[in-house]
Amino acid sequence: MHRLLEIVDHRPWPLPSGPWIMKQVWHDLLFAHWPVHPTRMRPAVPAQLTLDTFDGQCWLGVVPFWMSGVRARRVPPLPGLSRFPELNLRTYVRHNDKPGVYFFSLDAANLAVTWAARTCYHLPYFFASMSTVERDGLIRYFSIRRGIPAEFRGTYRPASNRRLPAEGSLEHWLTERYCLYTIHKGRVYRGEIHHPPWWLQDATAEFEVNTVAAAAEIELPNAAPVLHFSRRQDVLIWPLRCADEIDRRV
Repeated sequence: MHRLLEIVDHRPWPLPSGPWIMKQVWHDLLFAHWPVHPTRMRPAVPAQLTLDTFDGQCWLGVVPFWMSGVRARRVPPLPGLSRFPELNLRTYVRHNDKPGVYFFSLDAANLAVTWAARTCYHLPYFFASMSTVERDGLIRYFSIRRGIPAEFRGTYRPASNRRLPAEGSLEHWLTERYCLYTIHKGRVYRGEIHHPPWWLQDATAEFEVNTVAAAAEIELPNAAPVLHFSRRQDVLIWPLRCADEIDRRV
C-alpha cells in the first residue's frame, strides 16, 4: 500500500474504491484567486454543475506550478514525460453535493501528456511553451499557449511561515478539494484524487501578462488577488468515472 493512503483523517469523504492509477508530485504552486459574482460565472460553467460559493462569491483561480515524478501505477517515471510545468485556470463546483474543481483550461509543456489527458480524462489541456526558474527564493514563470492567445508571465514567492489552513477559512475552502469534474457527451464525470492536507504560506506576486482567463472568455475583476503558496504536494489519482452512476451505488 502506498504510504499516502495511510494519511486520511483530513479527508471530507473516504478514499475512492479501486486502485489509484497515477502518482504526481506538484511543486512551487501559486494559488492566485479572484472573487467573481455567480451571475458572471454561471454562463462559463456547464449547467450540469452547481456553482460552489464562499460568502456568496464564486472564485476563479490561476495556478502555476511544475510537476515531477509523474508516473502510472507500477511504472517508473519515464524520461521526458515525468517532469514539466503546468498552469491551471479553475473554479469550484458541486455535483450531488460533492465539492470539487472545474477546469477551464490546463496548459502543460508536454505534448504527449496533453494528448493523453484530453483523450482519457476529457480535460481542456493545451500544449504550451513554458518555463519556471527559481532564484533567491523568487520564482519566475512563463507560459504561452501554442496556437491560441493565452499567456502568463510573472514572478512570485512565499511571504510567511507555512501553516495548515483552519477548517472553514477561505484558504481551506479554496485548496482542500479531492475531486475534479468534467463534462463528456453531456454526462458529468468525476476524477478522484488524494493528497495530504495542504501546507500553505502567504505569497506575493507580480503579473506582467495574464490572459488565460480572457482566453476562456472570463473577465478578471479589477481587484488584487488572494495569494497563497505551497512548496510541494504528493498526489494520487483515480480513473475518471461517471459521477451519477457512482453516486447511485453509494
